[in-house]
Amino acid sequence: MELRQLYYFVKVAKKEHVTQAAEELHVAQSAVSRQIHQLEEELGAKLFLQKGRNLQLTPVGQLFMRRAEAILADLERAIMEVHEFLDPEKGEIRLGFPHSLGISLIPNVVSAFRKLHPNVKFRFKQGMYPSLIKDVMRGEVDLAFVSPFPEEHDHITGEKVLTEELFAILPPNHPLAGVDAIDLIQLKDETFVMFSPGYSLRPIVWDACLEAGFTPNIGFEGEETDTIRGLVAAGMGVSLLPEMALYATGPLQPVKVAVRSPRVMRTIGLIHRPNEKLPLVAKVFQKFLLEFFECSGKGNEGKLRGGG
Repeated sequence: MELRQLYYFVKVAKKEHVTQAAEELHVAQSAVSRQIHQLEEELGAKLFLQKGRNLQLTPVGQLFMRRAEAILADLERAIMEVHEFLDPEKGEIRLGFPHSLGISLIPNVVSAFRKLHPNVKFRFKQGMYPSLIKDVMRGEVDLAFVSPFPEEHDHITGEKVLTEELFAILPPNHPLAGVDAIDLIQLKDETFVMFSPGYSLRPIVWDACLEAGFTPNIGFEGEETDTIRGLVAAGMGVSLLPEMALYATGPLQPVKVAVRSPRVMRTIGLIHRPNEKLPLVAKVFQKFLLEFFECSGKGNEGKLRGGG
């Protein structure tokens, strides 16, 4: 069995398509198909089933997938450790984060870190809350920012680094656009622009509306803060967003208004796998981040309970 076969197998399993996997691997489709066939012959088991135009893992394939990903992750960490041992200043940090943090927070902290460590590389992975948790557990990222901060979890550990207020965002011509602050109940008859199910900001906004005494009428859903902001600015409804998701330029922008009651907050944590030594360069970055938030006055310590 060759490592190349494992790489090809994992890529096909994730893409569920040989052609797409071959394109990402920059090899011929026939080469990928041949390696998968040889792997199945060596294992004596069928790893994929045809489902329409896509491929689907068999139960045996799903079992093998978990082991193959673990093997490749261990190999990648071993290679990184060797590179870091030779020169810790030339390592790579694998960082996960939700889209809303990619507008200002991630560029700011990475820029500040690279001023001190200019040769360190980053590999970023954006995702929703559940996928970021899984990425950390599977070892696909070293560190991840997640929101809300998981107070208890059996398989991850970390620190709460930030608590952030959410603001109401309104169309520029909205009757409440000129006020300093509102009570959320004042928006009970409005159409809401919400994040799609699975995004962590959706239940925060939903629960805040319920606490205010009404169920939000959802007219539109989106998957990125740019989409939510744009739809509100275009007069399609109202919403709530954290302040760091409101840093944008352009002629069409919503109006930000503080919410007096109830106060709507979200927590942000920095998580990693418990009982596992971080790569040296990731450990340096983790220390930098905790000091960054503490020194900026935004830190909000809260050691994660459960999982170490």
